Parts: sequence; C-alpha cells; structure tokens
Amino acid sequence: MKNTVAEIAFPQVRWSENSASKSFLKAVAIAVAASGLVASCAQVNIPLLFTPVPLNLASLAALVSGLVLGPRLAFTSLCLYLLEGALGLPVFSPQGTLGILHLLGPAGGYLLSYPFAAAVAGYFYQRLSRASTFGAFVSAAASGAAASLLTLVFGATWLMLLTHLDIRLVLAQAVLPFLPGDVLKVFAAAGIATMVFRFRDPWWERLL
Repeated sequence: MKNTVAEIAFPQVRWSENSASKSFLKAVAIAVAASGLVASCAQVNIPLLFTPVPLNLASLAALVSGLVLGPRLAFTSLCLYLLEGALGLPVFSPQGTLGILHLLGPAGGYLLSYPFAAAVAGYFYQRLSRASTFGAFVSAAASGAAASLLTLVFGATWLMLLTHLDIRLVLAQAVLPFLPGDVLKVFAAAGIATMVFRFRDPWWERLL
C-alpha cells in the first residue's frame, strides 16, 4: 500500500522503509533531469512566418519522458517544467516573454498539454505489447501519436480561444504546419524508447 505522497507521485521507484528518503531523492533527481531535458530542447526554436507558434523540440522531449519514465513520473516532471517557466526561469522558447505571460501567449495551449501528453504516452505504452523490438516500436509510436494528437488539440483550442479565429484559420496556423514535424518526432521518440527498453542495462533498472 502506498502511504506517502512520494510513493503516490513516483510509483516507478522501488520503496522500502529503510530507503524511502533515498528513493524519493532519486525520483526528484529524475524529475529535475527530465524537466531540464525539455527546457534544453525548447531552446531549439524556429519561428514560422505563417503562424504565431514557433517550432521547437520540447514536445519531442515530452514524448520521450512519457514513454521512458511512465505516466506519473513523466506527468510530475512536466508539471515541474511548467512551474519553472511560470516562475520566470528561461526554460520556454527563447522568443517571447518570460514567466506566466508566456503560458498565456499563443503557445500556451501546447505547453499546458505537455504533462497530459507525457502521461498519455506513458499510460498506453505500459499497456501495449512490447514482446518484441518491432512490437515495442509500434506500441511506442502509437502511444506517441495519441499524445501528439492531444498536444495539437490543446494548442489549437487555446489559440482559437485567444485569437477568436475561424476554425479553418486555426487549423491552418496551429495544426497543419506541425503535422510533418510531429510525425518525425513520434518516430524519433519511439526509436529512443525502444532502445531504452530493449537494450537497457542493469543500472537503468536500478535508476527507475
């Protein structure tokens, strides 16, 4: 039975009465590292002339976090990332404002979707077949596709509410430009997750 907040928030960590504090610190370190990965990828930023939303690699890092860490730890990590950004740390796209104002801008819907997208990717990946390397890749790609679709829905809905644009314009600015890149990100995240789970070493088992 999980009795502590740490045990509920970080179910991947193997808990015991004698090592609870050590395991909790390990889980916190993983969450901080994952949020740092997302922040680093967010700095790879490409402004697009035909949409107010820039193209970056933060969503790829969110997918990888979900597939590798599992739903709860990934959700916690991405919430930490958003908290860091809301407090003014330069973890979001280098273009635009810092802090909470960035979350309220055109890209806010995409950013707010990251914890949920990571959780969706991890949830489905844990439940789909990983009996073979190919099966693991297909399962990861399907899970990543579901998560990517959720991010697009969040982003398009947010932009429509923010700008009051027609649905066709929103699709043209917030969905269609990102579909090719999202396909590549899904396959890249699936490849990374497959390598981690099919060729992992004992140290990775101990880490999680």
